[in-house]
Amino acid sequence: MPRATNSPASRKRRKRWLAKAKGFRGARSKLYRYAKDAVFKAQTWAYRDRKTRKRNFRRLWIQRISAGVRERGLTYSRFIEGLAAAEVELDRKVLADLAVNDPAAFGAIVDQAKAALEKKAQSA
Repeated sequence: MPRATNSPASRKRRKRWLAKAKGFRGARSKLYRYAKDAVFKAQTWAYRDRKTRKRNFRRLWIQRISAGVRERGLTYSRFIEGLAAAEVELDRKVLADLAVNDPAAFGAIVDQAKAALEKKAQSA
């Protein structure tokens, strides 16, 4: 009796790996053996870098906020302390966007934070 290999399922499985490797260079997109390794490694890096992207954006937002705040005579940490004291609940993404695109609105928020810091210092 001939050996049954379930060819349609095997072909489908291999085509799926090759479809995921579309756009890779050379044999990594053409040959199943190399495509499978390349896709596996690419998925590993994609998972890792989704976490890293969050860190990188937070660092970028903090740098932008810090630059905007230093122009107005305050440090980043004092600014964040002032926001907490003023009970302003804006996240760093929004603050960074304001610092870059709407300096007037950002200046108003910085003034609020400064006022809250002064009030906090007087009460202590």
